[in-house]
Amino acid sequence: MIQAYEYNQQNELIIPIEVFERDDEGNYIIPEQCTTIAPPNNPSFYKAAFDVKKQQWYESATQEYIASLKPAPLPPSDIELLKKQNALLSKQLTQLLAMQKVGASD
Repeated sequence: MIQAYEYNQQNELIIPIEVFERDDEGNYIIPEQCTTIAPPNNPSFYKAAFDVKKQQWYESATQEYIASLKPAPLPPSDIELLKKQNALLSKQLTQLLAMQKVGASD
């Protein structure tokens, strides 16, 4: 048995498969749309595709596709919201005290 890697019509990796069948000379019969060349593990690909002419794997995912896989940022926590509100109130209080100080010196 040997390991082969099946790819679709766009040459994108579908699934690893095990090949057991042999021809009369003992050679493994690799199905069409398959290769025995393993996709690289490092760096890992988001969407591995096989270049049949070059006999190598490449990244077929677009940057847009890769970005879409990243989770959306979490909403701010209650503590983060309170920190921002506190900072805003402190700034407003400082500005108000500064205006009162200027008015008192006139």
